[in-house]
Amino acid sequence: MVDYLIVGFGLGGMCFSHVAVANGKTILVIDDKKTNSSRVAAGLINPVILKRFTTVWKAEEQIDLLQQFYKGIEARYSKQFLFELPILRKLASVEEQNNWFSSADKVSLSRFLNTELNRTNYDFISSPFYFGEVSETGYLNIASLIDDTIDELKNSGAYINESFDYNSLKVSNEYVEYNGYKAKRIVFAEGYAMRFNPLFNTLPLDGTKGEVITIKAPELKLDKIVKAGVFVMPVGDSLFRVGATYNWKDKDNRPTSDGLNELIEKLKAIVSVDFEVVEHKAEVRPTVRDRRPLVGQHDKFSNVYLLNGLGTRGVMLGPYLSQNLFDFIEKGMPLPVEIDIKRFF
Repeated sequence: MVDYLIVGFGLGGMCFSHVAVANGKTILVIDDKKTNSSRVAAGLINPVILKRFTTVWKAEEQIDLLQQFYKGIEARYSKQFLFELPILRKLASVEEQNNWFSSADKVSLSRFLNTELNRTNYDFISSPFYFGEVSETGYLNIASLIDDTIDELKNSGAYINESFDYNSLKVSNEYVEYNGYKAKRIVFAEGYAMRFNPLFNTLPLDGTKGEVITIKAPELKLDKIVKAGVFVMPVGDSLFRVGATYNWKDKDNRPTSDGLNELIEKLKAIVSVDFEVVEHKAEVRPTVRDRRPLVGQHDKFSNVYLLNGLGTRGVMLGPYLSQNLFDFIEKGMPLPVEIDIKRFF
């Protein structure tokens, strides 16, 4: 019998697996390794909502934890996954400049917003009002981290590549059983696929489709992330990730011509160099109507748990939510009321 059966292995499941193993717990992962939003996501790390110049929920706590969390994994695997790059928010007017300065003086934002404008003159970006610079930002190579973690789990016999069959799950007071495997507890971390889970599909998960492209642009000599409607993020070898779209109606993971055209149009409004689209991906993010994650214990089964709704900032939320859920289960520490699924019961 293992301590945890983890169903799904996007950012949520992956982060929880590392937290559990780091605390001496045994795990078994059931995952079909199909494309999920974590693998498609650009992995952007940004503690500031740059449209309104406000911090995201629990920004400082999330940033502090993710540094320790991901760098700890890098040390174990002797491989870099976390890339620290400033974000330059292109300012569109004197009014936005003034809003930037007033926001940078706020206690909640002073850690992240530089009080002086970045006046770098890029030949390929028109920026008459300059840039506001955000620190403690960057991106995570999510797909590489998930794949390396899966390889480690496979080597220890802790990973099963199959679609989860809910009809084969048996839940008792002492343990859960699935196709002959027993675990003290089960954690569902299925992302948007939660809509098929009969234990949790009444919760208000409302997926948001996002599309991203990767371009090759040798003339785009950019060493920081630029945000101006969409983000342009250097990932090496003259390649840049550009995204993302937000579609609340389309719920499939097929890239669309509308999404591609939207990204290209917005990109051309930022940069004035030639580029080639080398990749175009789409996936449905697990978002929630009240814009807070879904974490907690099933209302009827004490050993059944949920970790979901990471949305657009999963790289920041993954370690934070995983640690909160683990402490809730193992130490009886209460979950933040904003994320606890009890708010819907």
